[in-house]
This record gives sequence, structure tokens and C-alpha cells, in this order.
Amino acid sequence: MKIVAALALATTASAFAPQANNARQSVAMQAENSRREALSSIAAAGAVLLPAAANAAAGESPRFSVFGLIGDGTSYSEGAAYGSDQAAATYSPYSVYGNVGSDDALFKAGNGEEVARKKGFIQESQKRLSKLPGYVEKKQWFNVTDELTRYMYETRGAVRGLAKSDEQKALAKKFFQAIAEV
Repeated sequence: MKIVAALALATTASAFAPQANNARQSVAMQAENSRREALSSIAAAGAVLLPAAANAAAGESPRFSVFGLIGDGTSYSEGAAYGSDQAAATYSPYSVYGNVGSDDALFKAGNGEEVARKKGFIQESQKRLSKLPGYVEKKQWFNVTDELTRYMYETRGAVRGLAKSDEQKALAKKFFQAIAEV
């Protein structure tokens, strides 16, 4: 390392040493040559110092891992891949939610939070739909179309998600048809 540093110092110092050639050249040619020589010696010094900046230790091979399935499990990304627990078997190597239907899965269909959220969508839609007769009386058709398009996507998903029995599904279909007729 000391030898490399000494060589780098010598090459940079030689860039600024006076030239032995005393032949007269034009001023523009001298400036171009000295600039070219200075830049080439700086580039050479950089090339000498570049291998010293490498981060690898002697005898180590590169570490890699492909989605935690193939390769070395001690690489920097393992244990923290997408915030998931790599020790548990997953539904898919790309899934962060765990096995579908298992107790440790993050998403469980029909849980209390999901049902409450869907019921909230339906309550909000009832408020919006109750405004429609007032808009029709005032002939504010733009408000009618706005209220029917703003929130109906969420309402449709909530009604479909909460309709479990055949009777509920038939009522949901009837509701969708009534909204489409308005």
C-alpha cells in the first residue's frame, strides 16, 4: 500500500515538473499540451488509487440472494426482505402476507375491520343517495351524476363483499339495476 501511495505521489508530482524540451511552440499549442499532460497524469493517479477503494476482504466471495430462495442467506437484504419473516413458509415467494388462510396471515377475509369499513361505505352511500331527490327537484343534473359516480365504485364493492346468501345477492343485483336506471 505504501508503494502504491508513493507511485501515485510521484506521478502527480511529475505532472507539474518543468519540461526539458525548450523548443519554442505557439502559446495555444503549449497550453493544450500541458493541459492534456496534466489531465492524463491525474487520470493515471486516479487509476492507481482506484483499486485501493475496493471494499472486499481477501478470500471472500461475493454474496447474493435471489428473493431469499437461492444464494447466500447472510446478504444484506435477508431477514428484512419486504418486511416479511423469511423463516415462515409463504404462499408465494413474492407474497408478504404469509400462507393464505393460516392463523399468522396478515390478511383475513371477512375480519371485523373489513366488515366495518364496508358498512361505512354503505352508510356514506345512503347519505349521498338521500340527496338525489333534492337535486332532481332543483334540476341540478350535474349533482345527480356526480353523486352517482363519486362513491358508487366503493359501494358496489362493499355490497358485493357483504352479500353472502342468494337472497342478499339478488337484492344487490336489484340495487345495482336501480342505480343504473337513475
